[in-house]
Amino acid sequence: MSNASSKDLPPIHVTEPFLPPLAEVVRLLEGVWQRNLWTNQGPLVRELEQRLAEFLGMAPIHLVTNGALGLHLAFQALGIQGEIVTTPFSYVATTSCPLWDKLPIVFADIEPDTLTISPPAIEAAITPRSEAILATHVYGNPCDVEAIEKIAQRHGLAVIYDAAHAFGVRYRGRSILEWGDLSMVSLHATKLFHTAEGGLMAGSNAAALAKLEWMRRFGHNGPEAFHGVGTNAKMTEIHAAIGLSVLPLIAQILAARQAIFARYDQAFDDEQWPIQRPVVRAETQHNFAYYPIVLPSESVLLRLKQTLEEAKIFTRRYFYPSLAGLFGGTDESTPVCADVSRRVLCLPLSAQMTSTAIERVIAGVRRGLSQ
Repeated sequence: MSNASSKDLPPIHVTEPFLPPLAEVVRLLEGVWQRNLWTNQGPLVRELEQRLAEFLGMAPIHLVTNGALGLHLAFQALGIQGEIVTTPFSYVATTSCPLWDKLPIVFADIEPDTLTISPPAIEAAITPRSEAILATHVYGNPCDVEAIEKIAQRHGLAVIYDAAHAFGVRYRGRSILEWGDLSMVSLHATKLFHTAEGGLMAGSNAAALAKLEWMRRFGHNGPEAFHGVGTNAKMTEIHAAIGLSVLPLIAQILAARQAIFARYDQAFDDEQWPIQRPVVRAETQHNFAYYPIVLPSESVLLRLKQTLEEAKIFTRRYFYPSLAGLFGGTDESTPVCADVSRRVLCLPLSAQMTSTAIERVIAGVRRGLSQ
């Protein structure tokens, strides 16, 4: 499709925030206005925490301002002071959060099929200074949580999961949030469930969760006493209102995303298209958070990306570049990640995509790969 023929078409973005019914948001906001209580664990935040606990099958759920602050709180609640073994294939926050807290990191390479952190690579990266493993459920695809649990137990390490993409994911019939000491789920506007900005914390370490709960609100123990040092990571009533408006529609959102997944799979499940897809770990109930494709080379990726942009279809190199090359590691030390990060591209995916938009993406990919 030439620029001339595509100039009047609407753009298709890699993702778009889901818009809940405005009338429902307004109804909830009217209550905020009537109470004039905007933050400090108001009734909407408490209600959303309870409803999320019921939906996810995890209690307690602690809502926070955003996912990055959730990671900072996790390090503090677990008392992490030494090295953290982590993945180079993730969003930059996975690495920048521990570095911001002056915590040294060591990178472990990823599995070539699932793109999640490799347990043997974790084992090889552990030193006497290691205190924690920080692993990412990539695109909502679970890590090898059983293997990581055994490694952590063997070496006495805490386990934190960056589950930013993993809302609603289940593995072997259990919430993915049951594994590890603490997990952070992003509730950013681009996620399949969102509160515009926000995050949630859950996990199996009850003591760390209890500590995190008061750490997110300055350490208060009542109005005139304090448990200890804390910060301000509270979710507001405004953001909780958005979440309470989105949550009743989560089944509809997931079904729409699954249908797009299926259409993409049908279109590209042909040997003539040089596309690979990350392997979703067996026994996973996936959430269809992203649609990544792995192309034969970076040059093919760049050509395809340019072709799609000329048709006003916007993809994302997610995750690129490898974090090892940015933050103290080397691409040579994590070669699988270095290779995959140059070749992976996420196609547009959002619950509001029309059939016309989906077919435009498919046609654009086919055109780009045929050149």
